[in-house]
Parts: sequence; structure tokens; C-alpha cells
Amino acid sequence: MNEKALTTKGIITIGFMMFALFLGAGNLIFPPALGQEAGTSIWTAVLGFLVTGVGLPVLAIVAVAKSGGDLQHVSERAGRIFGLFFPLAVYLAIGPLFGIPRTGSVAFEIGAMPYLESENGYSLIMFLFTAVFFGISYWLALNPSKLVSRVGKLLTPVLVTLLAVLAFNVFLRPPGAIQPPAENYSDQPFFTGFLEGYLTMDAIAALVFGIIVVSRIKEHGITDRRTLTARAVQVGLIAGGGLALVYFSLAYLGAVSVAELGYQENGGLILTSVSQMLLGSTGLFMLSLVITIACLTTATGLISAFGEYLKKLLPKVPYPVTTGVIALFSLTMANMGLTQLIQFSLPMLIMIYPVAIILIVLVLADRVFGGRKAVYKGAVIGAAVVSIPEGLITADLFTEVLTATVGRLPLFDLGVGWLIPALAGGIIGWIVSGTGRRPDEKA
Repeated sequence: MNEKALTTKGIITIGFMMFALFLGAGNLIFPPALGQEAGTSIWTAVLGFLVTGVGLPVLAIVAVAKSGGDLQHVSERAGRIFGLFFPLAVYLAIGPLFGIPRTGSVAFEIGAMPYLESENGYSLIMFLFTAVFFGISYWLALNPSKLVSRVGKLLTPVLVTLLAVLAFNVFLRPPGAIQPPAENYSDQPFFTGFLEGYLTMDAIAALVFGIIVVSRIKEHGITDRRTLTARAVQVGLIAGGGLALVYFSLAYLGAVSVAELGYQENGGLILTSVSQMLLGSTGLFMLSLVITIACLTTATGLISAFGEYLKKLLPKVPYPVTTGVIALFSLTMANMGLTQLIQFSLPMLIMIYPVAIILIVLVLADRVFGGRKAVYKGAVIGAAVVSIPEGLITADLFTEVLTATVGRLPLFDLGVGWLIPALAGGIIGWIVSGTGRRPDEKA
């Protein structure tokens, strides 16, 4: 096949596939919560959210296409040791520490919780629900087939249709007026939304499954790196445009729901409450069913992906054992509850995301500095020496000491205190590297 074989229709098809990969059911809970808190600052906050929740994932796909590799290949540009530990940190984040448990928590809060008449026995019911949920996910992960992908292809159009109907009803007859913003969104709505976008995890997830999108493009005979990157940009714009529409609609839904529903604990509760209010019990049932099955397929895919990754690191440990441990650990984490799980994971994401952002940007700007490893190392170190303490502060660990040091850095109050140290580290790496070495040279 030649490069002309990838027609406009083919690009659109891959773009929708990428949209489906990003639009996990868990991601639907964050825009409504943002809209609720942002209030009248909603549009500024959503723009910040779109930078990290849509823009960065799209750029990550382009970066993977440009590098011609995968997360391992991209990470190794900053050194072999970093290339070993950073992918592991990413897999843990999108795997058993947050990504997989979140699927169970969201499935319970949207698929089961609306039908509970009281909180009596709540913990037991949640445990039983998530035990069955992760038991099925584990079983599916042990029996690889096209079931998950086929169900995903069926569910995504149904889910989007339900969301479109819900959004149309919200815009047509909003439940109430938009309220004033909460404190954080009143002071700095853009950067608060920027940090909220971390919770989607799509930027770091894109570094993992970006190879799927790239492989689909390569199937059309495209091997030239420049053409591959150009097609990835086109695909990314299609997927990003779809995600932006969904996020704008859901954020608006959250903003106009406060007057009627009051402030809810998380986005899952907002989504189910508004669905029941506008679409009735039938609409709520359909939404609950589709999102529960979507969460199930996502959990299965993530358990399988992390299991395969551990199989490479620990070849002597059987795949059923690794996936079983992942499922059990995820079950335990899921029973923290969705709100607590988000609070637990945020410090970790604050540590990882700046490093991922730096890697994505450097890969895209590789030609500017000749691909020098010292630039990658310097910039990554500069970002990490701030993002790690910032994550610890978010977790209320060593707060006074760390705030007195890194907390004095420019832009720290905006959540991007790592930016200048990363830039300085990259410049120092450029200066000390001399003629420099290509990323594929040995460290």
C-alpha cells in the first residue's frame, strides 16, 4: 500500500477511534465537578482544563508518532535509568493506583448508587459490586478476544448519543442560574482548571496507547516519519475537537445544576442527578448501564495492558498471577470511594504530569536542540525537583519545609512552579553537552 491509501475517510475513522480511546467513562465525572465549582468563571476554567485534558493528549500522540516508538523509547531519551522507572510510574498511575480502581468506583456511583434507598449497608454493597466487577474484568483479561473492542465500538456511539441528548436538554432548559465561583476558581480559574485536567490522566495514558494510533496509520503503508507525524496531527484534531465538545457540555451541565441540586461530592453524583431530573428513570437506567459496561471494558484493557508490561519486567511470574494481583489491589483501592480515590491520586499525578509535559514538548522540539540527551536530562530533573515536592505538599507531607523552599519559586502558586526550573535545566544541559549526542546513543 502507498501513502495515498489513507484517505480522508480513513483519517476520520482513526480520529473517532482515538476519540473513543480517550473518552473513558471515568473522564465524564471531572467536567461536571469543574463546572459546579467554577460557576461564572466556567469558560476560563474549561480552557485551562482543555490544555491538559485535550491538548496534551493530542500532542502526546503526535510525539509518539514523531519518535517512531513508544513510551519506553521516548523515556530513554532522558537516560536508561529514567527510561526504566518513568514508564513504571506511568503504568502504576493509569493502572492499579488510580486508573483501574476508578473504573470500579465510577461504575458503582453511576451504575448502582442511584438505586440505593439508604446508606445502610453501603460499604458492603460497594464491596460486593466491585468484587463482581473486578472478578469479571479479571476473567476477561485472562481470555483475550475481540469482545472488549467490539463492545467498546458499540458503547461509544450509544454513550455519545446519550450525552448529546442530555446536553441538548440542559441547554434547552437549564435547571438553574450559574452560581458565583468557589475560592480557587475565583482567584485563578485557568490554572485551577489546568490542574484539574491532570485527573483525566489522558496525557500520560496517550504515551502508553499512542502506539495503537500510530500503528493504525502505519497499516496504510505510511512509514515516512514526517508524513506519519502530519497524519497524527490530523487524527488528533478530530479526536480533540470531539472531546472539547463533550467537556464543554458537561462543564456547563455542572454549572447550571448547583441552584437545583446544591454542591455534590463528585461529578458522578452530578451526572446521575441531572440525568434523572431531565431524562427520568429510563434515561438514568440507560446511562447507568452503558457507563458500567464501558468501565468494565476499560478495566479489562488496563488490567491486561499492565499485566503484559509486568510480564516483560518479571518474565518468570505467570500472567494470571500478575493480573490477579492487579485486580485484587484495584478492588481494595476502589473501595476507598471515588472522592477519596481522587484525593489520594492527585499528589501522584502532580508529581508525574510535569515530567510528562516536558517529555512531550522536548520530543516535538527535538530538532531545535539536536536531540541532545543532556537537554532531556536537565529539563526532566528541573521539572522533577519541583513537581515531587509539590506532590508531597498536596498530600500534606513536609508542607512547611517544602513550602518554605520550592514554594518561593515563581509561578508556584499557579501550579506551574516547575516550568522555570525545567527550562533552566534544559538550557544548562544544552550548554554542558557541547556537540551533544543523539537520543539513540548510549548514555
